[in-house]
Amino acid sequence: MKLQDWTAPERYNLTREMDDHPSERIALKWQDESGDYEEITYGALRQAANRLAGGLAELGMAKGERVLVLVPRRIVSYVIYMACLKLGLVVIPTSEMLRAKDLGYRLGHSEAKAVIAYAGLTGEVDKAAAGIPSLEHRISVAGRVQGWLPMEQLSANQPEERAAADTHREDKAILTYTSGTTGEPKGVVHTHGWAYAHLRITASAWLNIEPGDTVWATAAPGWQKWIWSPFLSVLGRGATGFVYNGRFHADRYLELLQEYRIQVLCCTPTEYRLMAKSEHLGSYDLSSLQSAVSAGEPLNREVIDIFRRRFNLTIRDGYGQTESTLLIGTLKETPMRIGSMGQPTVPGLVTIIDEEGKPAPVGQVGDIGVHKQMPALFSTYYKDPQRVAASIRGDYFVTGDRAWRDEEDYFWFEGRGDDIIISSGYTIGPFEVEDALMKHAAVKECAVVASPDEVRGHVVKAFIVLQSGVVGNEQLVLEIQQHVKELTAPYKYPRKVEFVADLPKTTSGKIRRVVLREQEAALRV
Repeated sequence: MKLQDWTAPERYNLTREMDDHPSERIALKWQDESGDYEEITYGALRQAANRLAGGLAELGMAKGERVLVLVPRRIVSYVIYMACLKLGLVVIPTSEMLRAKDLGYRLGHSEAKAVIAYAGLTGEVDKAAAGIPSLEHRISVAGRVQGWLPMEQLSANQPEERAAADTHREDKAILTYTSGTTGEPKGVVHTHGWAYAHLRITASAWLNIEPGDTVWATAAPGWQKWIWSPFLSVLGRGATGFVYNGRFHADRYLELLQEYRIQVLCCTPTEYRLMAKSEHLGSYDLSSLQSAVSAGEPLNREVIDIFRRRFNLTIRDGYGQTESTLLIGTLKETPMRIGSMGQPTVPGLVTIIDEEGKPAPVGQVGDIGVHKQMPALFSTYYKDPQRVAASIRGDYFVTGDRAWRDEEDYFWFEGRGDDIIISSGYTIGPFEVEDALMKHAAVKECAVVASPDEVRGHVVKAFIVLQSGVVGNEQLVLEIQQHVKELTAPYKYPRKVEFVADLPKTTSGKIRRVVLREQEAALRV
């Protein structure tokens, strides 16, 4: 394919990709832990989205204004995203696990005009919304809440047909917040044109979704990965998405794969690792699976081998970032090299670069760089162009990960070039955890790094210097962990805590997390 094949038409709204599928085709099948089941056709999904878009327009919501969306794995989440994007609004995907502090930052920094939240999640929003002058509308979903407008009321009596807003391919569509190594989260802006490129790279070439396939991508709303796969890739390709709103259990997941005859599966490495450990793995019929992919962190060779032996199924790794789409991976018809990240999905636009920003020779470790011409690269960091400039080296955006490539352009991962922690697919910045830790009265100093873990890949580990006179023990560990869970999203809490007398520092007093990170990595050897 040529560069122009990934470039959207000048006037383009990403919901265009969802408007031409047969109305009678099932768009989504939903089930929860108790066995309750719902489904919706493409026709009904479009009608519901159009009614909501009409209601939002009546409120005065206009193209380019920001909407924070806080909903769990329910069919209505797809309705909300479609409605907002069709209207030309900018969606802020938000995890239901976030607390008031995280929500308040996103609302304030984005200057969101509206928030749409599931009724059971509105309490944290109310705590966060004080002092946010831009926030004019609070819309509740699936329940009435004092001070909130029910979405069902907003959508009532609105037309079931509506043309998409006349958006330019460079118009903002998604504003996703991602963890950084220092400071507050970064606001990553994606345009409507980004979605066009993503569909043609990730949905087609990597996930290998065909219209009518049944696809299960397990990511939850609130994450860029949900935009990638469950939302955009599934609906953009005219497939049927399976949505499970329940806790992970390996055998339950395997049962659902068998029951719903899933044809395309996108899981985290942690989910694959735990399914591979099931005592009953060989008793399940997964013959319907045609494509299985993994992303977020490298998948163990042992797990890949288990699925090959049991099901003649090759799980294909992929690598991407919030700032992009799939950059490197093993495509469906590409020979796999076990241990490799795969090959660039867009040849010539993803490579290994040296300190000067030049393509590095074969075999030399360097930074993974994405050429600025890449159509599926993010637009900017919201309100932070200086951070964008700092991430550019020569003609390339520097991802922060290091690797080398062989003679056939297979990439081999070496490690992260910064302090970001990836645990069970979640991206966690050490600053977020350290900030919460420092608010505990017993903590004098702290540093947070990734610690290897057999199941999750890595977990958060905190090294803590205690205040004078405080004794570190198991009870204090539990207290500190609970403290972090209450201040920030629970998935960020340190699963490991080590009390130390001091922390390694530079002569200027900066904590050298790299020393602690290498210390932890050495324990795996």
